[in-house]
Amino acid sequence: MAGAVENRTAAIVGTGVIGGGWAARFLLHGWDVNCYDPDPEAERKLPQLLANARRSLPGLFDVEMPREGQLRMCHSVDAAVAEADWIQESVPERLDLKREVLAHIQRSAPARAVLGSSTSGFRPSELAADANNPGQILVCHPFHPVYLLPLVEVVPHERQDADVLASAQRILRELGMKPLLLRKEIDAHIADRLLEAVWREALWLVRDGFATTAEIDDAIRFGFGLRWAQMGLFETYRIAGGEEGMAHFLEQFGPCLNWPWSRLTDVPELTEELIGRIAEQSDQQSGRYSLNELERIRDCNLVTILRALKAQNWGAGQLLREQDRRLSANPEQGTAQGEYEQPIVTVSRAVPLDWTDYNGHMTESRYLEIFGDGTDRFMNIIGCDAQYIAGGSSFFTVETHIRHIKEVHAGSRVRVSTQCLLGEGRKMQLFHWLQREDGQLLATAEHMLVHVSLATRRASQPAAPLADRLAKIASLHARLPMPEGVGSAIGLR
Repeated sequence: MAGAVENRTAAIVGTGVIGGGWAARFLLHGWDVNCYDPDPEAERKLPQLLANARRSLPGLFDVEMPREGQLRMCHSVDAAVAEADWIQESVPERLDLKREVLAHIQRSAPARAVLGSSTSGFRPSELAADANNPGQILVCHPFHPVYLLPLVEVVPHERQDADVLASAQRILRELGMKPLLLRKEIDAHIADRLLEAVWREALWLVRDGFATTAEIDDAIRFGFGLRWAQMGLFETYRIAGGEEGMAHFLEQFGPCLNWPWSRLTDVPELTEELIGRIAEQSDQQSGRYSLNELERIRDCNLVTILRALKAQNWGAGQLLREQDRRLSANPEQGTAQGEYEQPIVTVSRAVPLDWTDYNGHMTESRYLEIFGDGTDRFMNIIGCDAQYIAGGSSFFTVETHIRHIKEVHAGSRVRVSTQCLLGEGRKMQLFHWLQREDGQLLATAEHMLVHVSLATRRASQPAAPLADRLAKIASLHARLPMPEGVGSAIGLR
């Protein structure tokens, strides 16, 4: 199994939206997860969150993820943490409660385990002040939804165990996350201090009647929020400085900082009238959606943005590409002699949320894309890889026929199996099956390809090593039954 992780357990203490997001991130990356939460509704709420994660997270990657770990709901902190490699505390934001829970955890937890706190504001030295093993505790502050957003603020303290810190960063990268190591501890870390500044100003704008909640959100999501999503703050302003760069931007706009444009040092009093106004405007803005609908809308939007960044290999999208490489099987997997005797699994992945159409299932162009990925993988197996193509030769597809058999929905884990029907001279004929992981047939595709010279763009004979390998697989696959649907064409029944 690609990227499989064996015999590692995460313990999640507190399974609200943050703790539950941690549980999903670990679980879907192959870790066993023990959860504890005194809330009697936890066992009802957590499966709903996990369902959203299963639908969205695997589709960020273009390779197969590890087999999902085992989830266990525990009835005590001690049972949850006793054999854990990573323990994440995600209880409510009260310093006394967090200290109490961390002390309880350390009485039963292995000394080697990473003990992270999801706190959005407290410094790790405050959390570990009276701990028996302060070096084990550090802040690992994520962002909601944890299963999709990669940033984790990692905050150590003066008594931090260096091995725990190194292990935490390594494991977070294995989970496809971005550990941002703070140079020194500070209240509210980095991101929440920035968010707090925007939040304070937004509250003033609503209180003073300059904007509604919807208008403020529009200012962010249609404007600077899009820029921030892919370049952040300073890189965005560097471009705004033109050819002269950041120095010119600061010279031009720096004086504005002394003008009374904002009220960042003031906090509006959250009176009943202001709270009521904000709640009413929020209901008008979003009240037509249930919580579950809003979560799914959010996840669809985030996946679409993240995959667009992935296509550009930029920002958070670059992380996804790195995780694809980390999760990928050995490039030679599936090329052993014995595996040539059966159709070769050339694709194994989840269907992304942005692959669906107005009918709620996989759009037609994505069928061709996933079958094309299968063809590309087969080409790599026979030796038509990047190096071969750089040498001036490749295969071009000249004809394709796709049969749509069953609906394919977002989040489904699917695989493509490929049989070589013809592999001689300049011609290669492939037949693909698209199936769910339970074996349900979803679609088939038949492709005819011709080997070409990229210099002349005309058909040419393949190099001898490639031709020999292709002929070998074709001869083995010739012993297999002819697939149903080969040579079929569109016609009325």
